[in-house]
Amino acid sequence: MTRFPRFAAAITGSCLMAGSLAVTTAAEANPRPAVVELFTSEGCNSCPPAEAYIGELASRSDVLALAFHVDYWDDLGWRDRYEWSGATARQRKYGDVLRLRNVYTPQVILDGRTDYVGSNRSVISKALEAPREGVPVTLAVDDGKIHVKLEASELGHGSEVTLVSYLRKATSSIGRGENAGRTLDEFNIVRSMQTLGRWDGSAHDFSARLASVPRDATDVAVLVQASGQGVIVGAATLPLH
Repeated sequence: MTRFPRFAAAITGSCLMAGSLAVTTAAEANPRPAVVELFTSEGCNSCPPAEAYIGELASRSDVLALAFHVDYWDDLGWRDRYEWSGATARQRKYGDVLRLRNVYTPQVILDGRTDYVGSNRSVISKALEAPREGVPVTLAVDDGKIHVKLEASELGHGSEVTLVSYLRKATSSIGRGENAGRTLDEFNIVRSMQTLGRWDGSAHDFSARLASVPRDATDVAVLVQASGQGVIVGAATLPLH
């Protein structure tokens, strides 16, 4: 069942990498990965097909797929162990920014621009073919810190730089709710987000303590997104182990 959170009616509108090893977005026709954000829940029986699709997208170098587990499904008797209020708040903000009639699960937001039903593979796949502009991003781990290097770009003016940590894969046995009795494979589960700072488009470095990343996170990613949770113009990802 697709679910709309209670607030929906009010909405209108990536072992430590050593040394200076880095992942840099390539200077190609699409110089950055497309960012696919899935809003999902273990309590939603419409979500497993969308989760499976995220697993497939996670293997593509031209896509950064992230799964945000929302917290508004608990009343059916199952509490998603990966749910967090930050995921719900992010989805709600997209509802406001994109002037959506409602938000729901499973819902995909692509590049902070458009929303799709998360299990609609054909439509999302077609949207991923579109050309993208991008900000050059270098992401590295060294001396107990995560380092982000941004090259000068007019696209970056008025952006926020956010560090995202995520768990690459998990398997969950569901005891109650709509998915009771099922074992679910889940992918790229977001564990934390922290804003590293605002960016004016000039060459700039940001950093965060590696210790600030949750212990169960396997990867980190950086999003460069227009302030106010607008369009995403830069992204990079780096495995931690």
